[in-house]
Formats: sequence, C-alpha cells, structure tokens
Amino acid sequence: MTSHEHDHNPEPSATAHNTDDSASTHNITTLSASTGSESLSTNPDKVPTSDSDNKILSLNLANKEIGAIPLLRQKTILEILNKQGFVKISALAKSFAVSPLTIRRDVHKMEEDGLVVQVRGGVKSVKRLQDEPSHQEKASLFAAEKERIAAAASMLIKENSCIYLDAGTTSLALCKHLNNRNDLTIISNDIEVIHTLLSAPQCHNNLIMIGGQIRNQNFSSVGYAAANMISGYAIDIAFLSASSFDRRGITTPDPEKVPVKQAASAAANKRVLICDSSKYAQQANYVAVPLKQIDTIITDDELSEAGKDLINEAGIELIIV
Repeated sequence: MTSHEHDHNPEPSATAHNTDDSASTHNITTLSASTGSESLSTNPDKVPTSDSDNKILSLNLANKEIGAIPLLRQKTILEILNKQGFVKISALAKSFAVSPLTIRRDVHKMEEDGLVVQVRGGVKSVKRLQDEPSHQEKASLFAAEKERIAAAASMLIKENSCIYLDAGTTSLALCKHLNNRNDLTIISNDIEVIHTLLSAPQCHNNLIMIGGQIRNQNFSSVGYAAANMISGYAIDIAFLSASSFDRRGITTPDPEKVPVKQAASAAANKRVLICDSSKYAQQANYVAVPLKQIDTIITDDELSEAGKDLINEAGIELIIV
C-alpha cells in the first residue's frame, strides 16, 4: 500500500500541545457557545465562521468525574453531537479541562468505532443518508477539492484505455482533463458527463452512454438494465463515486445504484474511488462496493487520521491531494 501527498497549499491546522490528561477530577457545569465562549455549530461539514452560527448548549454535568475518565468524556461528546451535530476540539478541551491532544485521542478512538468523524478544528456526528443529494446540490460543494481529485485521477489513465466514469460531480470534473485526448473509450451512466464530453469540439474519444432507468435528480441511469450493459465491457479503470463510504465500503441510500456500481467494479481491472473527504464516515443503508474491492482512493487533505489509518490498514493505495 502506498500513500501519496500531492503538493498544494492547505490551510495550516492547529497544533496540539502535549499536556498530561491525568489531572485531578474536574466538575463541569456548562458547555456554552454563546458570544465570547467556544463555538458550537449545527453545520456538520464546516467549522463555524461567525457567532451567528453558534447555538447554546447547556449540559448538567455537575458532580460527574468526566474530565479524568475517557469513557465518560466520549459518552458526553456523543451527547453533544446528537444535539448539535458539530463541536470544536478546543471547546471540548476547555470544558473537560484536558488538552486538545487528549480530545483528539478520544475522537480518534470514537471514529475507529464508527461513531463520529473528525474534521478541521472539530468533530461532527456520523450522518446516515436517507436520500442521494441532487446533482445541483452536489455541484455547489467542495469544487476546489473535486478539481484536485480529478487532476490526480487523470494521471492514472494510460493511452488507449477503456475507462468507466461513475455518475457524480467529481467524474464531471474529470471530464475537462479528458477533452484533449482522442485515444480513450469512455463509458458512463451519467448523462451530464457524456454531454460535457460531446460538447467539447477537441474531444474525439469513443463515448458510450449506459442506458437504463433514469434518476432525474442525478442525471444518471440505474438499475439492472444499466448493470447488464456495463458487464459487457472490459474496463481498465472504473472511477467510482460515492455519497458515503466507511469501513464497510461505498454505501448508498438508493438500492437501484447498487447493481450499477457492482457491475462496474466487477468489469474493471482497477477500481478507483474519487470523492472528497466529507463523504468519509457517512453511512447509508446499502453496501454497493465493499472496501476490500477498492484498489485506490483519491481524496483531499481533510481526511481524518482515523480515515487514513483505515485505508492504509486495508492495503488500499491512498492519494491525498
């Protein structure tokens, strides 16, 4: 397994201070996000940027030996996230009277157990998707990250390859890196992907649109008819998308997407998951592609350490951009 770090300029992250968390017991009465205190937010994907995003959370923690007991800290973190969705590492450290490093160790353990996910500056709750986000919703999110992921993915495509682009906005970002090529066979179940490639005058690749039942909100074909068509091709690389993935693999709330992703995975010599790090540790009801079937994951540098550890331990090539 290889892990790659691609050069760019990420925002500096906070540095943890090595302090001892075996201090004497502290009584904690309030964890508040009111003006002038540490911030909490109901937005699970972004660190709060203004006091207007803050919510006040008051917990009755008096007479509990929480600060010195990891299990109690972790239980309380879950209680907070169940109400708020997000909390800053610094806010937790201050309220529990322990170091930020101690909180990060708690969060790392909880993330390994599939309970939370760490993001820049904080921790958010694990979300179970009930519906796939629409194409329009996804297109407006993490554009810069998707562009970097797409650029890295394009470097994997050898001359005269047959590739599959799974429906999704990261696959759409990959199209612009293929417009100047004329040696590829590109298969996709994404109407927007095929339309984008067709509309590029300099693109002379062989394009194959997968038919089947159409998902209007995602501009894509799904179901067993689409899966049967995919299974007839010998694919060099399948670039797979995901709205959620975790230790089980790629998951989806849409059962009609499962046979399509499974067919693409089975037909390909190499399976590459391309998605931004916000999809990690999110859950949905149906496992489309088990983690062990994925050869490479390309994602951005916001992926948590627990996420990196999970991928490395599974023997999957990890490319961070």
